[in-house]
Amino acid sequence: MTLKVAETEQGGWTVLHIRGELDLVTSPTVRQSVHDAVAVGRHDVVLDLSEVLFCDSSGVGVLIASRRLMRSCGGRLRLILPARGAEDGSHVNRVLAALGVRRLFEVYPDWDSAVDDGAEPISA
Repeated sequence: MTLKVAETEQGGWTVLHIRGELDLVTSPTVRQSVHDAVAVGRHDVVLDLSEVLFCDSSGVGVLIASRRLMRSCGGRLRLILPARGAEDGSHVNRVLAALGVRRLFEVYPDWDSAVDDGAEPISA
């Protein structure tokens, strides 16, 4: 399966909708999409991972690197995982939790809450 990234904007947020498998072969696409957003001055980024069916350590590495990049430029990074992501979870949520890095990210259940500055993230 291939990976597809579609970009939309909502308010001041750039939302990258990611669909497919996030692995060694496809993770550079996500990394480049985040870098491209920052390069044009967009420092508030949401990664919509609700349609990611598989994520390996390369994918997790890209998520961590994206977080580091956003923090270094004074930006914010939020992740969208499916509703009830902190409980039953998506594959990505389970991988992040298993590796002990889930707490590093602000995770939201859906698009609307991810771009709402008043919404609270799902606890890890």
